[in-house]
Amino acid sequence: MEIRTVHANGLEFAYLALGEGPLALCLHGFPDTAHTWRHLMPELAERGYRAVAPFLRGYAPTEIPADGAYEAAALVADVHALHEALGGDERAVVIGHDWGAVPVYGTTGRFRKSVAMAVPPIGALLAGFMEYEQLKRSFYVFLFQTGLAESAAAAPGFIEGLWRDWSPGYDATRDLEFISRSIGAPANLAAAIGYYRAMLGTTPPSGRYPVPLAPDRPVLYLHGAQDGCLGEHLVKDALAHLPEGSRVERVAGAGHFLQLERPREVNDLILSWLEG
Repeated sequence: MEIRTVHANGLEFAYLALGEGPLALCLHGFPDTAHTWRHLMPELAERGYRAVAPFLRGYAPTEIPADGAYEAAALVADVHALHEALGGDERAVVIGHDWGAVPVYGTTGRFRKSVAMAVPPIGALLAGFMEYEQLKRSFYVFLFQTGLAESAAAAPGFIEGLWRDWSPGYDATRDLEFISRSIGAPANLAAAIGYYRAMLGTTPPSGRYPVPLAPDRPVLYLHGAQDGCLGEHLVKDALAHLPEGSRVERVAGAGHFLQLERPREVNDLILSWLEG
């Protein structure tokens, strides 16, 4: 798939695209790239969608935002703008993983169907985030609030270690090559870390984007049963924090990057939801 570009929300976004038809917007997370959807996009195209996977703000070859805004509201604004710039209509669907799941919860009104993966709704996340075992898994979130963040994340083996811990047994060699091209440069790595600094308020909100609304349409939520980033215990109350009609599915034998580890099972769950 060739990389194309589109201007949206004041940024030049790079994206991968496949197929023709209603927009299926696929959003990646950290540390990852648009290539994470390489198993899903061909099947979306076969089902009559135009599958589009943008590189999120700050992830090369997408531009680094001049305003340095990485709060959730900025990501929601990006998705709204991409929906419009890419010709999305009432038939459009959205699928997000990790940081890409965050704006899904705030944009459900724009999309016919929504899928979030690996980051549960905020209410469920907060309920279990402060448990000791989860705090150990989330060490990097707190490290990223410090002046050591960029040096630590750029050190040999750091990103590789996250993938190894988060998706045990998965061979991430190809993904790590894509990641190196996207956030290997210091400015892009700092941008990716900026999401976490905005998350805990180390970088105050820019105030330039409206606060996202809570999801108002059903969401399919998927979580790997062996996720080493966000433990499975965070899923137990996820359904209570989603609109009526939502579904929560655990994917056996999968870790954090479930769309790559168990593409057949994940694709079937997503396609069934979109067609339901």
